[in-house]
Amino acid sequence: MVRYATRISKTITKSTPAPGKQSHSKPLHKFIIDYSIPLAYKVFDADLYEKFLHDYIKVDEKPGQLGDSVKIVRDAKSDKITIATTIHFSKRYLKYLTKKFLKKQGTRGGVRVISIAKDTYQLRFRKGMMDDDEQEEEDD
Repeated sequence: MVRYATRISKTITKSTPAPGKQSHSKPLHKFIIDYSIPLAYKVFDADLYEKFLHDYIKVDEKPGQLGDSVKIVRDAKSDKITIATTIHFSKRYLKYLTKKFLKKQGTRGGVRVISIAKDTYQLRFRKGMMDDDEQEEEDD
């Protein structure tokens, strides 16, 4: 006679959203773009930039349809734009869109996009651009 021991196993399952659906309670990514330096020299238009991001950011391969998955908030006091997403989003994509905006405005040659932290970009002038502007002011 063979005895078989039967074990009742308890499985603990966590409550997770269905595949393809993310919970919308907390942002997955939060990126900051600081444009205070070009704005101080009146080379950058923050209103146009915010509108550009709203129109050109693609969600599910459709531009301009951000829905609840992407939030763009502009802080006028600190001259920064914050992009909070609940979907997978690349920081490099924001750099690409910012360069595209600068080229469209005609300031791409003088302004560059630099990563200053893990989730932050800053717009700065190219090295030779500020020296040329200061020399012109001294000559006048």
